[in-house]
Amino acid sequence: MKQYHDLVKYVFKHGHKKDDRTQTGTISSFGYQMRFDLSEGFPLLTTKKVFYKAIIYELLWFIKGDTNIKYLVDHGVKIWNEWPYENFKKHEDYQGESLEEFVEKIKNDESFAKKHGDLGPVYGAQWRNFNGVDQLAEVINLIKHQPNSRRMILSAWNPAEIHNMALPPCHTLIQFYVANNKLSLQLYQRSGDIFLGIPFNIASYALLLEMVAQVTQLEVGEFVHTIGDAHIYSNHMEQLQLQMTREIRPLPKLKLNKEITELEDFEFEDIEIVDYHPHPPIKGAVAV
Repeated sequence: MKQYHDLVKYVFKHGHKKDDRTQTGTISSFGYQMRFDLSEGFPLLTTKKVFYKAIIYELLWFIKGDTNIKYLVDHGVKIWNEWPYENFKKHEDYQGESLEEFVEKIKNDESFAKKHGDLGPVYGAQWRNFNGVDQLAEVINLIKHQPNSRRMILSAWNPAEIHNMALPPCHTLIQFYVANNKLSLQLYQRSGDIFLGIPFNIASYALLLEMVAQVTQLEVGEFVHTIGDAHIYSNHMEQLQLQMTREIRPLPKLKLNKEITELEDFEFEDIEIVDYHPHPPIKGAVAV
């Protein structure tokens, strides 16, 4: 995806060195926007292989309103494991378990998972119950019945509950837009890890757009991605320099089960990525 490569090049050229919460160090730029016309293909990076199974399961997890990592762990998705593990290490129940041992306990012990696997009221909780409001249901209702509304907004940033979240939301606000029978979506992301996070976020919200378009019987327009603090961690510099040397390949295609008419009815098997032929994966450590 040229848009992603342009972002990386921009931050390498114009970014400022900044310290950060994780004490890893970054180069950072403020205020960047990418646009993706989804008629050109599904925006999944091709210059490194992206684990799209995790993207699909995480989005289904959000839609369910779930905030416990057990659902993800049960489906082999590891992207949220570090945050509850860090909290567990501060708890009196911690007996020196490794991250791998912690995850096994989440998988095999329901009571342990209930006690130590919850992330607090993160994304899915806010989408489905923001101070008593099911935002996602209301947005879909507006798209169907008041498509010219400028209030088709979904927020994950709830100041009253930030202190109860394992990680305050990075992708904070979504706005839908309908024109010429096409549905578009803009994401405002306050903070974006360019190497690890942004590729997931692009694909995740493009997928959400496609799914909502199907259940509201609209065509798909653009995904617009606006990032506040767009940063490259100091331990991802070499990986991105390697990635920038790779040839950009054609985008894959997304196939959804056309029989699905309600967003909550989508399952993993209803979502298929086809013709995805990326370069090999590139590993990098997550900053917690």
